Amino acid sequence: MASQFPLRFGWLSPCIGNQWSDHRPIVVDQATTILPTVNDHFDSMWVADHFYGFDQKTDPFVEAWTSLTWLAAKFPDVQVCHHVLGHGYRPPALTAKMAATLQVFSENRFMLGIGAGWRGDEYEAYGYDFPKPSVRFAQLEEVVAICRLMWTEDLPSFEGEYFTITEAAAPPLPEVVPPVCIGANGEQIGLPLAGRIADMWHNTPRDEEAWLRKYDIVRSAAERAGRDPGAIQTGITIEQPLPETDDESAAFVERIGRWNEIGVDHFVMDFGNPSSTEPVLRFSEQVIEPLRSSER
Repeated sequence: MASQFPLRFGWLSPCIGNQWSDHRPIVVDQATTILPTVNDHFDSMWVADHFYGFDQKTDPFVEAWTSLTWLAAKFPDVQVCHHVLGHGYRPPALTAKMAATLQVFSENRFMLGIGAGWRGDEYEAYGYDFPKPSVRFAQLEEVVAICRLMWTEDLPSFEGEYFTITEAAAPPLPEVVPPVCIGANGEQIGLPLAGRIADMWHNTPRDEEAWLRKYDIVRSAAERAGRDPGAIQTGITIEQPLPETDDESAAFVERIGRWNEIGVDHFVMDFGNPSSTEPVLRFSEQVIEPLRSSER
């Protein structure tokens, strides 16, 4: 099923530093060497929300809100989004306030990417509760409701099962309400939630068949909620090195074109840590441009 949204490309910039980056957070160096080119050719920039490394806990990992705000200030031509926030890392009202502020500073280029969280050891290390998935997703639904109230009402109040706000003013209200991107994969809880409340559903697919099954769950949940399922954007992450040859570019065109054909709108590309802009320009000229031209 072809999408009604334009084809878009995002760049995931790693917040982590490891032995392959001399233990410097990759996004710090990319901001100087790579991201100026990305700003000219991609539609969005994304950063992940974690507190420390994966290979070693001592590997640096810069904080996501600070990083994304810094990127939004440096690169004015792209949308910015988290990939995705763990809602339990920050109280809901604080999340709403931070999002509204970043929407103002970025001149309406912020999208709230958020999910139920998954890295239990990280929650526990920082002293945060990490309840079972059904609770985390129920909390997430309340978090999004609180955000949307605080973005649109002068004196919003909310009383849920897990969270409460009372006249939680958050001026200045954003001129454009940030779209909400829900990262979800679970077929029983997460995907129906995305269908009910997401402006964008994001997923890292295993294969086309599995993705289409999950997308059908999202769409069915939207219909049951009285929503137009076609109004939900779709995003996937592709983790693969940048192309270095014409043939590798052609393979990307075929792969992304097929995903777009079956309904994916926004491709978040995880290219790791390229050493130069040459393959970035190759990807732009040999993959992005031909695919965009085919839409016209």
